Amino acid sequence: MNLLIGATTMGFILAPLALGVFVSFRIFRTLDLTADGSFGVGVAVVAALLVRGVSPLEATAAGALAGAGAGVFTGLLHTRLRVSALLAGVLTSTALYSVNLFLMGGGNVSLSSTESLMTLAGRLGRRLLGLPERLALGGTTVGGERVAELAIMALLAGGLAVALARFLRTDLGMAMRAAGNNPQMARSVGIDVDRMIVTGLGLSNGLIALAGGLFAQYEGFANIQMGIGAVVMGVATLLIGETLVGRRSPGRWVAGAVAGSVVFRLLVAGAIRAGLTPNALKLVTAALVLAVLVLPRMGHRVRRAPAVEGGETVA
Repeated sequence: MNLLIGATTMGFILAPLALGVFVSFRIFRTLDLTADGSFGVGVAVVAALLVRGVSPLEATAAGALAGAGAGVFTGLLHTRLRVSALLAGVLTSTALYSVNLFLMGGGNVSLSSTESLMTLAGRLGRRLLGLPERLALGGTTVGGERVAELAIMALLAGGLAVALARFLRTDLGMAMRAAGNNPQMARSVGIDVDRMIVTGLGLSNGLIALAGGLFAQYEGFANIQMGIGAVVMGVATLLIGETLVGRRSPGRWVAGAVAGSVVFRLLVAGAIRAGLTPNALKLVTAALVLAVLVLPRMGHRVRRAPAVEGGETVA
């Protein structure tokens, strides 16, 4: 039960990562490699501020804003200096690695003795929900603070998903969707496509940095390597969610991103419980993304292939 609660909580914590990748990968049809750096800058900013006594809410907000700034920088490189989107993301992410080291003052920062959103969630659970220190669930003993963390992170992920889905139906959101879907048509109706790209990448990386800040607070430490592979993980959760929920509308896409994040973490927890070494996690994630991308296409080709009998094609 502790493993199940922990994996589900982690899925909700990483849901903003999936939502951020959704904005860049599906709305603007580009794989923004800034994600690794912006996830890391969210970790670094939150850690640097928490150890200096800044409140968890302010530190988390600052981390998200720093990620948004990284996304805006990538967008400006692409739109103003005409650097390709992939290269602009690589340049920003590479630069952020050094920035994160400066912010953290080293490769590792312990947050075990600092106030965090997770400790706040535990106190809220005891005060508002009346949760005891220990609960008996499913035949095992679970800490009350873990249940409170799950509830708070679920509310946060659900609120972000609803807010993003509603935003995509506003005039600005529809302008962003038009700019990503057909830039030439968008320009012909007066939409500033470059501004939409910069705004969209800022939104995307702000969400990703938020996930990084939450992740560091949940783990109780910050590490310079935490952002590596964030973009692949985001794509994996997004593809799983699309397989489960579909993508007929932006609302379903957004809901699928959150669901995919939770399911992905449950699959990871199950694999580790079955004996998978954590060192192979990123390899398995990459293989999962490849399988989700390739297998549907192969199945489609097999269904469309004509039947052959006796060396002759059967109509």
